[in-house]
Amino acid sequence: MVGIKEELLKSIWHAFTALDLDRSGKVLSHNLCTVLNVPHDPVALEEHFRDDDEGPVSNQGYMPYLNKFILEKVQGNFDKVEFNRMCWTLCAKKNLTKSPLLISDEDAFKVWVIFNFLSEDKYPLIIVPEEIEYLLKKLTEAMGAGWQQEQFDHYKIALNTSREGLSAWELIDLVGSGQFSKGMDQQTVSMAINEVFNELILDVLKQGYMLKKGHKRKNWTERWFVLKPNIISYYVSEDLKDKKGDIILDGNCCVEALPDKDGKKCLFLIKCLDKSFEISASDKKKKQEWIQAIQTTVNLLRAGSPPPHKEARQKRKELRQKLLAEQEELERQMKELQTANENKQKELETVRKQLEAAAARAAEEEKKRLQTQVELQDRFSLELEREKMVRQKMEEQVAQKSSELEQYLQRVHELEEMYKQLQEALEDEKQARQDEETVRKLQARLLEEESAKRAELEKWHLQQQQTIQMTEAEKQELENQRMIKEQALQVAMQQLQQLELERKEALEQYEEVKKKLETAANNTKSWKDKVAHHEGLIRLIEPGSKNPHLITNWGPAAFTEAELEQRQKSWKGKKSTSE
Repeated sequence: MVGIKEELLKSIWHAFTALDLDRSGKVLSHNLCTVLNVPHDPVALEEHFRDDDEGPVSNQGYMPYLNKFILEKVQGNFDKVEFNRMCWTLCAKKNLTKSPLLISDEDAFKVWVIFNFLSEDKYPLIIVPEEIEYLLKKLTEAMGAGWQQEQFDHYKIALNTSREGLSAWELIDLVGSGQFSKGMDQQTVSMAINEVFNELILDVLKQGYMLKKGHKRKNWTERWFVLKPNIISYYVSEDLKDKKGDIILDGNCCVEALPDKDGKKCLFLIKCLDKSFEISASDKKKKQEWIQAIQTTVNLLRAGSPPPHKEARQKRKELRQKLLAEQEELERQMKELQTANENKQKELETVRKQLEAAAARAAEEEKKRLQTQVELQDRFSLELEREKMVRQKMEEQVAQKSSELEQYLQRVHELEEMYKQLQEALEDEKQARQDEETVRKLQARLLEEESAKRAELEKWHLQQQQTIQMTEAEKQELENQRMIKEQALQVAMQQLQQLELERKEALEQYEEVKKKLETAANNTKSWKDKVAHHEGLIRLIEPGSKNPHLITNWGPAAFTEAELEQRQKSWKGKKSTSE
C-alpha cells in the first residue's frame, strides 16, 4: 500500500498545485473519493474546509485530511487510468503549453502518467536525466529507430548546467517536439508511447493475437492476449472493450511447448491448478517469446519479485540514492576538506609568516655564517699555509733525519769496524802488558842477582881489609887471595858489566815495550775519544791504576818500595852477621 500511496500522491500533487483550494478543494476531495472508491465523509469534509485557522490554508494544510480520510482508505480496487485522467483533467489546462506538439492530448496524458511513475519521490516533482534517457531509449526502441547517444549526451550536459531535471510539462514538450524522434510520423510516435505506457503503467509485459482452444466446444478462436504480472487476459480485439476471460497466474503454474496436432502449429500449454490452456502462436518466434515471457512471470511470482520494469526502476532509484548519498558524503567531505583547507590556509599563512621571520633570521644567520665562513676560510688558508710550511719543514726534517739515519747507520758500520780495530788494539795492549810483565820479572831477577853480587863484593871488601891487617905472609897470601879475589872481582865485574848490559838491554826492551804500551794507550785513548764522540756507544776497557815506580841510578826499579825495604832489612842482617 505504501507504493500505491506514493504513486497516487504524485498525480494528486499536480492537481493540488493547479487548483485554488479555497474554492476547489472540496471538488478535488469529492472526485478523489469517487475515482478511488473511497466512501464519502461529508461531515469531515465540511469540518476540514471551514473558513477558520484550521482550514486548508492553515499550518495544518490539506495533506493531513488527504492522508487520514482518503489515502488511508484506498483498497486498490480502482481504475488507475481513470484516477490519473481525473488528475490530468484538473491540471493539464493550466500547465500544458500552448505551442503545437507532434503528439495528441491522449499521448501527452500518457507521457504525464509515465512521468509520475519515473519521477523522484520529492517535491516539486522532476524527472532526472537518467530516467529521461531510460524513457527516450524505450520510445526509440518501440519506434524501431536507432538511439542517438551522442545527441542525448549534449542535451544532458546542457540540462545539467541549468537544473537537476525536467518537470512533467517540460518532458511533454521534449517528447512532443520530436527532437529525439526525427523522421518518425505521429502515428509511429503515438504507438511507441502507447507501448511504453502499457508496459510501465498498465504492467503489460507482453500482448498480441494468438489462437485459443475452447474448453467446451474445443474450437480454436483468435484472441488478443495481454500478459500482466499475475494474470493473462484475453479479449476479442486489441481495443480491449470485450474481455473474454482471464488466466490467473501463480507460482504453481507452468508453461510447456506442445507438438503440432490437428493441423495447428506452434502450440504451447499453460497449466494452472484448476485448468489448462492450449494456445497456438503465429510462428515459432512468437511461440518462444510467449513461453519465455510467461515462464519469467511465473518465476517472479514464485520469488515474490515485482515486475521487471518496476524492479529496474527501484534499482535505478537505489543506485541514484546511493550515488546521491555518496555525492552528499563527498560534498560533506569536501566541505570538511574545505574547512580543513581554510584552517590549513590559516595555519599555512601563520607558518608562512613564521617562515618569513625564520627566513629573515636565516638570512641574517646566513650572512653571519658567510662572514664566519669567510673568516674561517681566511683562517683556514693561513692554517693551510702554516700547515704546508710545517709539512715542508717536517719533510725537510724527515729528509734530514733520513740523512742522519743513513749517517748514523754509516757511523754504526764505522763503529763496528772501529770496534773490531779496538778489539785488535786491546789484544795488542794485552800482549804488550804481558811482555811488560815478563820484562818486569826479568828486571826483578836481575836486580836480585845484582843485590846478591853487591853483597858478595862488600863481603869480599871487608875480608880484604881484614887481610891487609894480617901479616905479610898473610898479606902475600892475602895478596894472592886478593889477586884471586880481584880476578874473581874482575870476573864479578865482568859479570856485573854483563848484567849491566843485560839490564840495559832489558831497559831497552822495557822502553820498546813502554813505547808500544804508550802507542797502544794513545790508540786506545783516540778510540775512546772517537767512541765518546759517537755518543758513547762502546765503553773502552782501560788498564787499572799503577803504583808509582821507584827510580834507581839505572832507571825505574823493577820492585816496589815495600820490596826495597824488605831487601834492605835482609842486607843489614847479613852485614851484622859477617862482622
